Amino acid sequence: MTHVVTQACIGCRDMGCSHVCPMECFHIGPEMLYIDPDSCIDCEMCVAECPVDAIYHEDDLPEESAADRELNAKMAKVWPVQ
Repeated sequence: MTHVVTQACIGCRDMGCSHVCPMECFHIGPEMLYIDPDSCIDCEMCVAECPVDAIYHEDDLPEESAADRELNAKMAKVWPVQ
């Protein structure tokens, strides 16, 4: 299982959520952060630190954010680790 950054993150560059990640699975994209699903250990530390409530467990992902699961996986392969 993994956590997913939704598009609510677009424009937010607080980065507090990525700094608490013990696995360094956050990747910085041009508009938002992404979580590499292959690295996420489901610790949930990032959820409490997200200032815009953009991070969800993949099982709790809002229906309107369903496409963000694939977007995180794809973009985590393209953009460097933070």
